[in-house]
Amino acid sequence: MEKAVFLDRDGTINKEVTYLYRPEDLIILPGVPQAIKRLKDHGFRIIVVTNQAGIARGYYTVEQMHKLHQYLNDRLKKDGAWIDRFYYCPHHPQHGIGEYKKMCRCRKPGTGMFEAARQEYGIDKNRSYMIGDKRIDVQAGHNFGICSILVGTGYGMEEREKSRSLGEEPFYDFYSETLMGAAEFIIGKEYKRHE
Repeated sequence: MEKAVFLDRDGTINKEVTYLYRPEDLIILPGVPQAIKRLKDHGFRIIVVTNQAGIARGYYTVEQMHKLHQYLNDRLKKDGAWIDRFYYCPHHPQHGIGEYKKMCRCRKPGTGMFEAARQEYGIDKNRSYMIGDKRIDVQAGHNFGICSILVGTGYGMEEREKSRSLGEEPFYDFYSETLMGAAEFIIGKEYKRHE
């Protein structure tokens, strides 16, 4: 059984760009390579789970997305970090075109991408985490049965403030301004487990 950190992509790893697919538009958020390296150094698989409605809408192809992911990993490797696996959902129930217009289990907050990772890697849910900047990321993690963290990058701060203004209980298990803060929280929990 392996422990894993599932990461949303846009707004969590890189700057939010509408329907990002061109490598030249990729901006990795500050501290992200270092945070991923910290988690890898502590034995976590790093797995991206990303909804890609741009494929569903015909804005870019699966091949273009794969090229972007390769470019992202090449950039991360320069800092001693990398993503072990990218899972993506190319579907959209309303706006998809052709085969991509459908209800599916993989689109977050569904758990299809998580289940695929569990099959491939034998994921230990008790020692795995989800990190993202949207409520659906946290919901997806909870639906899969793992601790889920909201980061303040991307839409995260806005999501948190909106939830607070409605007087809701926090919908996340932990909040961090940055991915590094989330990584340190996870590593801290690992240390406590071994005490």
